[in-house]
Amino acid sequence: MSSELAAAYQPGEVEQRRYESWVAAGHFDADAKSDKPPFAIVIPPPNVTGSLHVGHALDHTIQDSLIRRKRMQGFEALWLPGMDHAGIATQNVVERKLAAEGLSRHDLGRETFVERVWQWKAESGGAILGQMRRLGDSVDWSRERFTMDEGLSRAVQTIFKKLYDDDLIYRAERIINWCPRCLTALSDIEVEHSDDEGELISIRYSDEIVVATTRAETMLGDTAVAVHPDDERYKHLIGTEVELPLTGRRIPIVGDAHVDPAFGTGCVKVTPAHDPNDFEIGQRHNLPSITMMDERAIITVHGPFQGLDRYEARPAVVAALREQGLIVAEKRPYVHAVGHCSRCKTTVEPRLSLQWFVNTGPLAKAAGDAVRDGRTKIEPAELSKRYFAWVDNMHDWCISRQLWWGHRIPVWYGPDGEVVCVGPDDQVPTGEGWRQDEDVLDTWFSSALWPFSTLGWPEQTADLAKFYPTSVLVTGYDILFFWVARMMMFGLYAMDGRQPFDVVALHGMVRDQYGKKMSKSFGNVVDPLDWIERFGADATRFTLARGANPGSDVPVSEEWCQGSRNFCNKLWNATRFALINGAHTEGELPTELSTVDKWILSRLQHTIGEVDEYFENYEFAKVCDSLFHFAWDDVCDWYVELAKPVLTGDDAAAAERTRRVLGHVLDQLLRLLHPVIPFVTDELWCALNKVEGDNSIMVAAWPTANSALIDDTAEAELETLQRVVTEVRRFRADQGLKPGQRVAASLDGLAGAGIAAHEPLMRFLARLDAPGDGFTATGTVAVAGGVTVSLDTRGSIDVAAERARLTKDRAAAEKEISQATAKLGNEGFLAKAPEQVVAKLRERLATAEADVTRIDAALAQLG
Repeated sequence: MSSELAAAYQPGEVEQRRYESWVAAGHFDADAKSDKPPFAIVIPPPNVTGSLHVGHALDHTIQDSLIRRKRMQGFEALWLPGMDHAGIATQNVVERKLAAEGLSRHDLGRETFVERVWQWKAESGGAILGQMRRLGDSVDWSRERFTMDEGLSRAVQTIFKKLYDDDLIYRAERIINWCPRCLTALSDIEVEHSDDEGELISIRYSDEIVVATTRAETMLGDTAVAVHPDDERYKHLIGTEVELPLTGRRIPIVGDAHVDPAFGTGCVKVTPAHDPNDFEIGQRHNLPSITMMDERAIITVHGPFQGLDRYEARPAVVAALREQGLIVAEKRPYVHAVGHCSRCKTTVEPRLSLQWFVNTGPLAKAAGDAVRDGRTKIEPAELSKRYFAWVDNMHDWCISRQLWWGHRIPVWYGPDGEVVCVGPDDQVPTGEGWRQDEDVLDTWFSSALWPFSTLGWPEQTADLAKFYPTSVLVTGYDILFFWVARMMMFGLYAMDGRQPFDVVALHGMVRDQYGKKMSKSFGNVVDPLDWIERFGADATRFTLARGANPGSDVPVSEEWCQGSRNFCNKLWNATRFALINGAHTEGELPTELSTVDKWILSRLQHTIGEVDEYFENYEFAKVCDSLFHFAWDDVCDWYVELAKPVLTGDDAAAAERTRRVLGHVLDQLLRLLHPVIPFVTDELWCALNKVEGDNSIMVAAWPTANSALIDDTAEAELETLQRVVTEVRRFRADQGLKPGQRVAASLDGLAGAGIAAHEPLMRFLARLDAPGDGFTATGTVAVAGGVTVSLDTRGSIDVAAERARLTKDRAAAEKEISQATAKLGNEGFLAKAPEQVVAKLRERLATAEADVTRIDAALAQLG
């Protein structure tokens, strides 16, 4: 049987073969006609332009772990894959390719350009789908969807029409985020804010009125100055006018409660067409709105600045004001928050524009109520506060984009001012003068339908009946506000108050081992594909999952991934050892068991219970930690070693019982580990169970804890045995004894500790011979529980060399203490470092302090 497993685990020789076999066998496919209870996850659709980054790898590992476990538990488990058409990003990609050919989209025209995008999608888009296979995603590929495919397009048209007819969609002039490079409105999620260096210019409008601004050029669009109505400094000026410098226009001074009289001079310039707060002031006071720059951020106001780019106009305006003596103060650099387009990094302009909006008021209230009344549960619960802060204060959502790639708004305008919204089954208006709205919908509009449109809505499909509401949404807390809230609003609205998912499981962002954000400039970005290539998909997945606590950021490092690879190798070696020694899974477990066998079976039941509890609470780090320590410590380091003398001994019946128990423990352990590390576990499980063809651990039953196998007495005995062996091994190491070197020793107090029957095992594990003639104890180890081990180390140790080694080790431990103490005493470090990093540092300090104590004792024993 050993020939079925190579001497060493090679992920590259296993992963592709295993994945192809799973797909071919249909193990990922879900059956809507099944009578099994449903469990469904819809994948957060990656952009069609994207590739697998470390955030995807974390997100997909968590989802795959959940879905694989539920399949094994007997659920009809659906993990539905797909991609988002990513309107702005995809259009930018294709436009760059056209630019390389000396063309623009306008040279092609709308219809031909859209055809080119579909062509790009077919040839180059969706690379991430192949990368998902490399990670091991067990998604139902037969149900793969795309936000621009025919079915989802029908869903978009249907819900737009429904919202429009219910007066929940309207068209109006409002201030929106505008990208002068992409030439489109942006949603909040598409704007990235950063602290940029700029300037703060204070401008005198009159003897009594001084205003400050970071965008001096926007004064050309001012239509008022606002002060607080109760500000005694300016009350007498309300209702009067002041001349706007450089323009010759006179503008009113208005009283508005929005103005903070304690901030700056208490006077605020009002530019309604270029600032959201100013727009609201303008609405309250019926002020005109002057658009002073066009869609490319070029100044349009007649005068000396007309035709200048905003960045050219800004210093020109300041220079003109300075020449007239109207600059009161200039502060440079002035650091302030500035919004940038997430796609092209261009500074975003607030801009008054005619756009389509969703009236989010009633939809957002429903989304809040669904969490408050428990229809949807947010994990971890403390992040519910963030969710409510968003949905309870949501602004109307700008859904129109000035692009050609996307779902075109299904509204037609007639020659006599008619406006007709057309559903998927309605007749499109025809005739002279009729035209469709030029804009497309925000990408988030179609992805907000994802949990039900992918299941066939608006048709009442078998998939929709079986798998909606979906069971859990796994995503990062950073898009809780934007995507999750939108799916909640549309799901509840379209599906008659039924929530799109029962649970929202939120994870944090992946960071480096020091808790620092990953950035190319820091040189700490992890490429999961590189890790998969070097260490294997299982090691990559285990590293990510082992750091995933609910709602918390996830620290990772290459060193930890190497450790995960070593863990996979440990499992491989243990299973290979078991097969070489005849371990198997045939027949029932024996009823007559040794204490060692009872112990490992008891530890297995505890582990199953822990893993189940952690999975149900989405505590993936604890799942991994529990399984790691059971596998590495209990199974590999102890049970396998304890089994060796039994397997090679003279008692054939005892050896056969141990073979069966070892086979059972490994079988159950591999099943427990399979959701997180699917490839190596399937390879080992199939070898252990002698299965071939379509058989797989994927269709094996999930382990169930058996309370009848919990044995507290056996666990207590083995815990004492382990303490004795561990302390003796530590003493041997401190004394410089080689691991395989045998030493005479006497063991006293075993009967009182209840472990006298295990003396042969302890001597085997600790390399201890029976005391013979002339035995003299030169070292003693006292173990809790009254056990004493006396060893005769005469002739076994080079005292001078051992003293030199211990002295060197002590110096290293002292250095570790000094470094750790310095960091833990640094308040700045403690304030910024993640909790896991600080905890690990405290652990290192405690270990080093214990090492000093231990080494001092060893030096004292040397005399």
